[in-house]
Amino acid sequence: MRIAMLSAQASPLSESAGRAAHVAELCAALSASMHDVVVYTRREDATSRETVSSPEGYQVVHVPVGPERALGDDELAAHLGDFAEFVAGRWRRRPPDVVHAHHWTSGLVSVIGAHRLRIPVVHSFHGLGGAGAGLRATAEGLIARRAARIVATSSAEAAELWQSGVRRAHVSVVPSGVDPGFFTPEGPVEVHDGRMRVLLTGELDPGSSAAIGAALSTVDNVELVDTSAVRRGDRPAVLRSADVAVCAPLAERYGMAALEAMACGVPVVATAVGALSDVVLPGVTGVLVAPRDVRRLARSVKALLSDETRREQFGMAARDRVLGRYSRRRLAGEALAVYEHATRAATGGEAARWAAGNAARPG
Repeated sequence: MRIAMLSAQASPLSESAGRAAHVAELCAALSASMHDVVVYTRREDATSRETVSSPEGYQVVHVPVGPERALGDDELAAHLGDFAEFVAGRWRRRPPDVVHAHHWTSGLVSVIGAHRLRIPVVHSFHGLGGAGAGLRATAEGLIARRAARIVATSSAEAAELWQSGVRRAHVSVVPSGVDPGFFTPEGPVEVHDGRMRVLLTGELDPGSSAAIGAALSTVDNVELVDTSAVRRGDRPAVLRSADVAVCAPLAERYGMAALEAMACGVPVVATAVGALSDVVLPGVTGVLVAPRDVRRLARSVKALLSDETRREQFGMAARDRVLGRYSRRRLAGEALAVYEHATRAATGGEAARWAAGNAARPG
């Protein structure tokens, strides 16, 4: 398929976590499955070339609208019309089979740019603005009505969308993925002093780090390592050096930090929020605790450190979980199923309108 990916504010070429990393992994998965993927993101740096070929096989087009710096939603809103005109011009010359937009700003660009060309739009909200969100709330309502399909990244986000009024049958869950050939138990390991290692990964509840540090202060031969500044290319070696990884945010849409650790065969202790409730199987691949229950979180880490057999069992099951549910092949297959559904629905809708129009004609 020819797939246009719209990510106006989160370039897949950046080192950012969250939405940018999710889009990058999705594009890489689809490219590896031999689909033609072009990502449209806003140019935020004057030195960026208009079109860049990523090492993963997809193209990134830097759309030249607005000032060449990062913009928030409100600032970007004034430039969305120009963005839509730019992509519509590209799509008139070479229309994609489907457009997949990420976040409401990209969604608004997509439904405007694709509307006259009758290209189906698939949309990922990545969180809703709520009734008091002004332009965003209005745009999200329009996108929900116009998009052929809505994609959630977790069962928790799907429930959030249903509760907001999006039809249950209109929503599909396509989670974040991870490259199990890059994040793997085998390979170089970061050199350290030989102590047991607990890695703090992803965004943390501010109280969690202090609670875990206090609990581990009573345990000999253990170090606590914050991985927040570790570049993606260096993360597998750091993860392989760990005995336990901790993912303890108060909210989590993607679960990618946990997936990376699990792909490296590392047991995870995580808070039961958002995508983490899907990713981590309690008692199988790791431990889930309630958010803000820092005492239980610390106790769980301490208990795992004292049980080597359990850590090994969790680590092996974690790797198997990634291979079975979160590999690039699986991610591409699930996304493609949504795109094909959207294109069939669009074709069927056009055929139905054509038939209705002809039926209404005299003679």
